[in-house]
Amino acid sequence: MKYVLVTGGVVSGLGKGVTASSIGVLLKACDPYLNTDAGTMSPFEHGEVFVLDDGGESVLEKERRGDYLGKTVQVVPHITDAIQEWIERVAKIPVDGKEGPADVCVIELGGTIGDIESMPFIEALGQFSYRVGSGNFCLVHVSLVPVLNVVGEQKTKPTQHSVRQLRGLGLTPNILACRSSKELDDNVKLKLSQFCHVPLSNIVTLHDVPNIWHIPILMRDQKAHEAILKALNLLGVATEPNLEEWTNKTKVYEKFIEPVKIAMVGKYTGLSDAYLSVLKALLHASVAYNRKLIVEWVPAEDLEEVTAKEAPDAHKAAWDLLKGANAILVPGGFGDRGVQGKILAAKYARENNVPYLGICLGMQIAVIEYARSVLGLHDATSTEFDPETKNPCVIFMPEGSKTHMGATMRLGSRRTYFEVTDCKSAKLYGNVSYVDERHRHRYEVNPDMISQLENAGLSFVGKDETGSRMEIVELPGHPFFIGVQFHPEFKSRPGKPSPPFLGLIAAACELRRTVLPSNGHASKLPNGICNGHSSTTTKANHNGNTFKSSNGALNGVYTNGNGVYVNGTW
Repeated sequence: MKYVLVTGGVVSGLGKGVTASSIGVLLKACDPYLNTDAGTMSPFEHGEVFVLDDGGESVLEKERRGDYLGKTVQVVPHITDAIQEWIERVAKIPVDGKEGPADVCVIELGGTIGDIESMPFIEALGQFSYRVGSGNFCLVHVSLVPVLNVVGEQKTKPTQHSVRQLRGLGLTPNILACRSSKELDDNVKLKLSQFCHVPLSNIVTLHDVPNIWHIPILMRDQKAHEAILKALNLLGVATEPNLEEWTNKTKVYEKFIEPVKIAMVGKYTGLSDAYLSVLKALLHASVAYNRKLIVEWVPAEDLEEVTAKEAPDAHKAAWDLLKGANAILVPGGFGDRGVQGKILAAKYARENNVPYLGICLGMQIAVIEYARSVLGLHDATSTEFDPETKNPCVIFMPEGSKTHMGATMRLGSRRTYFEVTDCKSAKLYGNVSYVDERHRHRYEVNPDMISQLENAGLSFVGKDETGSRMEIVELPGHPFFIGVQFHPEFKSRPGKPSPPFLGLIAAACELRRTVLPSNGHASKLPNGICNGHSSTTTKANHNGNTFKSSNGALNGVYTNGNGVYVNGTW
């Protein structure tokens, strides 16, 4: 197994995750048999809580089982050994649907070198790099090269200090990925090479670009893949990276003109990082339909009646944004702040046939609103918000703890079985019998109220293996009204958008037939968008525009006569 570690220095927010992901794209493009496993070693101090398939805690569980036989549990060796074991275990898990372990594991070390929170991970990775050997370990250090506006000079001193600190902690960088507003000058690269003891060819400039999709191309053009492959003794194995499809996506993305507006109704609208994966999933789906994504941030509290009295301008602005959007999304969250505003947003979407996607709490909100408005249970709510409610639509999970906040959530990958095959959700997922998605919740829809809700028109089309835990709810007859208990955004990728998000964007653009076809064959679809197959012909006519596919598979978009995306190329 080969390992690539990505660290960050000087300041936070330089783009370690983007760099790690770009390295994965680059290495995978070098050889069709290379794949990646990118993990976060340390949680972000602020922003979204990202959920992995496996949410277990190793060290505490070992102690509880008595594995340490009463010995004192220490950072070294117990914590550091557990970190190394975790890395090796996860590295062997296939991540791209293919059999067998990955060839390269890409690791992101969260935080900034020098942070006390990441010290156990740094110590563990120092030990790990020595144990696996230099030919199996490559360290990419992302650092900042600022420019002083007064003199316009690129300063190397912050990176020098960061590398010196990294070396002092037992880690030696193979490659420097330097963040800067513009491309590094040759003399700056030379200075970094001399003082940081990194070969000149291994210093890569990650300067500002229009969007992050340019980063893999930027790294490819500077031969970053060759430096990584050389450090991992893979130069004779891998081929030159083929990023043609990725390059086409980047070019097309910048030309999008027609917008799709999504109203994001939440309580953390002032901190976009709190919904980072949701934003990326929306972007992936929007790109699939050649639409320019516009997210309208709607503070849930501003939709409430109390705001109308206290801050009428804010109230009006929030409702104007909501009513002007093509679709409404209510993401996950905890706590009762803004809940009434979210309920009003779900009610507006339901009554006005506006596409709606509710995630986790957003699904529970949709159920509460339906119980109040349709069943007439005006006090219906979640026991999270009112433990004494007489109509608990959402309840605390039976296996949870009401006294301990930690280790009480339903976390990680869980299976959802489709109870109804002829529903939008099942079609979006490809008419499979079940799906595996990640969860993070303590409350669930009350099983005792399911029959009452379904008799009134709601349809719980997805359930867990017991059949008593509701996973997906739909409103039949509505253009698109779906709630999911899980978090589909965590598995969305640029080349493989999350199905619920694809459905939401398609409905927002009134392109529902492109993701909900009646059959698997090419057919005439709105706006020239085709997502079907023609196995007997090499040409198909859509909206009067004829285009050709080399093998008959039509999988792309014809937009305003500008071109057609077929089999990965334009």
